[in-house]
Amino acid sequence: MIVITTPTGDIGSQLLQRLAASTEELRVVVRDPARLATDVRDRVEVVQGSHGDAEVVDRAFAGADAVFWLVPPDPAAASVDAAYTGFTRPAAGAFTRHGVRRVVGVSALGRGTPIAGRAGLVTATLAMDDLIAGTGVAYRSLANPGFMDNLLRQVDSIRDRGVFTDVVTADRRTPMVATRDIADAAARLLLDTTWSGVDTVPVLGPEDVSPQDMAGTMSEVLGTPIRYERESFDAQAARMSSYGVGAAFVQGMTDMMSAKEAGLDAGVARTPETASPTTFRQWCEQVLKPAVSG
Repeated sequence: MIVITTPTGDIGSQLLQRLAASTEELRVVVRDPARLATDVRDRVEVVQGSHGDAEVVDRAFAGADAVFWLVPPDPAAASVDAAYTGFTRPAAGAFTRHGVRRVVGVSALGRGTPIAGRAGLVTATLAMDDLIAGTGVAYRSLANPGFMDNLLRQVDSIRDRGVFTDVVTADRRTPMVATRDIADAAARLLLDTTWSGVDTVPVLGPEDVSPQDMAGTMSEVLGTPIRYERESFDAQAARMSSYGVGAAFVQGMTDMMSAKEAGLDAGVARTPETASPTTFRQWCEQVLKPAVSG
């Protein structure tokens, strides 16, 4: 039995599609079962509720062999620790009580770097990994850089103004990953019953790209000029606050992006094992362009 959290989210929904093609028994934890893709609803057992709730995870993990763990963002959290380790603590207890053998979690790059301890949301994510690893369960944390798919939040600006924004230097090249590659990595691990212990699995994408590189690729794929505008950290914080994001999450995001600008994601070498396949151009052709056209 494999339990999947966030089965209607970006990564979780893609993972569910991959696992649905297997012969494994599947159980999902979901707040709103109506949001499950229609082609997999009859394939899964549903536990309704939040996977941050002790009673819900107690039901969900009973009889489970493996769990896919992803903490959803909580912009209203009182602290980043509450958003990650606090949310995960009930599940950590349930892993032990129910003898879950393996957990695959979505995490971040940065462990072992000098700035990992002051990287906001990343620091909190790594503390979550430590909490899970401390239960004694076999654990693989998928250590990811920035997601290509986050650009989908800016589809309107890209389509209508030919502009996308971020807070990093325009020519800074860093790894980027497509969420479908994260889902693929998670599926491989969840279907493999041979691994044990605790380890980190970087998922780096096939190449480092800068915002300038991204603007050029998007311009070519979309057939219209796209430019990058760098936003200040203060402007980003003000914009997030105007959307109702809480102060703790805003500060956590600012600290994370400051650490990324200082090289947080540069500490892992790209090898055949750490390089995932989807290039930024492929992602633009297959995901961004249809989103912009739609």
